[in-house]
Amino acid sequence: MEWSNKSVVTEFILLGLSSSWGFQLSLFFIFSVFYGAAVLGNLLIILTVITDARLHSPMYFLLSNLSFIDVCQATFATPKMIADFLSEHKTITFEGCMSQIFFLHVFGGSEMLLLVAMAYDRYIAICKPLHYMTIMSQRVCTVLVGISWAIGILHSASHLAFTLNLPFCGPNKVDNFFCDLPLVLKLACLDTYFLEIMVLTNSGLLSLICFILLLISYTVILFTVRHQSSRGTSKALSTLSAHVTVVVLFFGPLIFIYIWPFDSFPIDKFISIFFTVFTPFLNPIIYTLRNEEVKAAMRKLRSKYSHTEKIS
Repeated sequence: MEWSNKSVVTEFILLGLSSSWGFQLSLFFIFSVFYGAAVLGNLLIILTVITDARLHSPMYFLLSNLSFIDVCQATFATPKMIADFLSEHKTITFEGCMSQIFFLHVFGGSEMLLLVAMAYDRYIAICKPLHYMTIMSQRVCTVLVGISWAIGILHSASHLAFTLNLPFCGPNKVDNFFCDLPLVLKLACLDTYFLEIMVLTNSGLLSLICFILLLISYTVILFTVRHQSSRGTSKALSTLSAHVTVVVLFFGPLIFIYIWPFDSFPIDKFISIFFTVFTPFLNPIIYTLRNEEVKAAMRKLRSKYSHTEKIS
């Protein structure tokens, strides 16, 4: 099939979250706060890990990379959504739409792989503590992060390769606040059933593999923890709780998405908001709430900054 050079659609109309002006104004202030908090919270974690020598360990190196992905995940669509709340005409160019699709799958795919890397890190730390620093060397951690990004980019590029050449010759209304691939596929001027199956298989297979690896890692860890001392068990569980919570928050909505992948429901918009706004907002809170090392490092950073201000 020759699909290229047939598109006449130069922009898409984003229907957004609501058509009520008053409600959109409220959403503008609400999401501005959440977005600002998400970006600042994750940047604070990155800065804390970089500046505090006590946090120069594999676990916090991976955590800082997760925070970087969360900043990217929050930024690829949320600023435009916030700006559109104040705009009567919510449009996005064809190129901008394709860019959103690309970055959504890059950051989503990379985060899934990074969560697996973080689970592997916890597995080595708890199940093989004597060999932890040898196995989780700086080089290994860098390779794990690099693989996460590489697979995320390849995963996204495989989607974009055929989407770019689809003929869009009429309908251009996307019922969301950003260009979601399943919704954009439905606007193409041809039968996209097999393309939808390809998208489902591609994304579903990556998600399933990551979920199985996570499940195996945490199952082995929990069995190991059960045979340790009570003090070791308590410390291990407190470390694991944050990781498990983030995994549940990330993969929970995916279960709904892959049960009804191409049917539109009102909750779809909430899931989109959850991924792009609430997950990046919650992750810093989850990882710092019960982590005394991070909280102590943040207090030290705040004291250092306050002391510098007083001197100046």
